[in-house]
Amino acid sequence: MILGLTGGIATGKSTVTGMLRERGIPVIDADQIAREVVEPGKPAYEAIVRHFGREILLEDGQIDRKKLGEVVFSDETERQKLNAIVHPEVRRVMREEAEAAEAGGAEIVFMDIPLLFESKLQHMVEKIAVVYAPADMQLARMIERDELEEEQAHKRLRAQFPIDQKKSEADFLIDNSASREETVKQVEQMLAVIRAELKS
Repeated sequence: MILGLTGGIATGKSTVTGMLRERGIPVIDADQIAREVVEPGKPAYEAIVRHFGREILLEDGQIDRKKLGEVVFSDETERQKLNAIVHPEVRRVMREEAEAAEAGGAEIVFMDIPLLFESKLQHMVEKIAVVYAPADMQLARMIERDELEEEQAHKRLRAQFPIDQKKSEADFLIDNSASREETVKQVEQMLAVIRAELKS
């Protein structure tokens, strides 16, 4: 079974992916793949530089993610343009990795896709797990973890579907607002349900 794992920004999704990996479950990371497909020399990199100009590059030729982020989070049209370049490449690599995991004998594969709903990628997965934390906790974590100004943090939150909307569309909900032990318990319960379904 291929499942989507998503949530809002700073809801603690990486904590959950870590727990899945510790239990031997393959997790395909869309963000990691998105970084790889925009490396210099890759087709998506060339297209980004053509569209956004060389001023979004660092001295070593890599894309300055912060600078590009400021552009695309302030302008919806530019954000959609970036997504149109990057997303098809990311989807292609994710499908390849899922097939490889299944060929290697994995029964359960998670695709960690932060913008699963925003990018309408529900068709890529059979079920969806949403990692949840209240919006005020998301903001506090972003300001602390990413060293963002409050206004920048708000902008990034507004660029995603509200977390409560994602909650309503989840097959599994993992509330990551309490202790690590509580989160572990929910991950274990989710895996037990999935394994039972696979057996039936």
